[in-house]
Amino acid sequence: MTTGLSVPDWGEVAASLVLVAVAAAIAYRQRLRLTRDLIVAAVRAGIQLVAVGAVLLVVFQHAGLPGAFGWVALMIVIAGQVAGRRGAGLPHARGTATAGVAAGSVITLGTLVALGVTSSESRVVVPIGGMIVSGAMQATGLALRRLREDAQSARPAIEARLSLGLSARAAFLPHQRSALRTALLPAVDSTKVVGLISLPGAMTGLILAAVDPLTAIRYQIVVMYMLLAATALAALAPTRLAERALFDHAHRLVPLIAPTPRTRWRYGPANRSDHA
Repeated sequence: MTTGLSVPDWGEVAASLVLVAVAAAIAYRQRLRLTRDLIVAAVRAGIQLVAVGAVLLVVFQHAGLPGAFGWVALMIVIAGQVAGRRGAGLPHARGTATAGVAAGSVITLGTLVALGVTSSESRVVVPIGGMIVSGAMQATGLALRRLREDAQSARPAIEARLSLGLSARAAFLPHQRSALRTALLPAVDSTKVVGLISLPGAMTGLILAAVDPLTAIRYQIVVMYMLLAATALAALAPTRLAERALFDHAHRLVPLIAPTPRTRWRYGPANRSDHA
């Protein structure tokens, strides 16, 4: 008897668009101002995944390990730009975010490969690297967003500590710790309940591919541990860099950079009407 993963064909993939229609209908009826964004996101996801699948096919067949690491590097750059938007207003937000994502991703992935925990084949490096970069991006974005909010709302308290003779690092340390905690909590909570509330993606994929559940569990344990490390490293690096950028050589808190109209439109209060 042959057991294996039943992969939907393109017709069945198209049929699954009915689920997008359900979500769009709910957004429209409830006037959430998300109908257009939801449809665009669904179409964009489909196009991007098809394009990425075609590129990865070439990478796996012809580029080998150098191509795989090059692809991971590209993911880090893109993730840094996305995470940097969450810290819009902080000096050098995108560069700081990219450094954070890179630190968390390179150290974590490098450790896994160096210790032989994961194979160094391109087919393994790319998906594992993608999971690590994604976790690092989320942690970096959360940390920078919290730092930006604290630098705005807690400015009087920070300046009061500075006036009492505290160094810039000491004055900002409570907010740095708060940002780190905010970035780490989602990963910690997910790790606590893994397997109890839902079966995570790596484990689910292996089980669907007819891999023994105990084997899938071993792989998932490694995934959860690597995400904890990537999250912690990716949150720590940008908070340290942002701390330095927020103070001048005289330990004075610098003004935040005014967000651009595009940033304000993306992350400011919603004021658009839904024409969908």
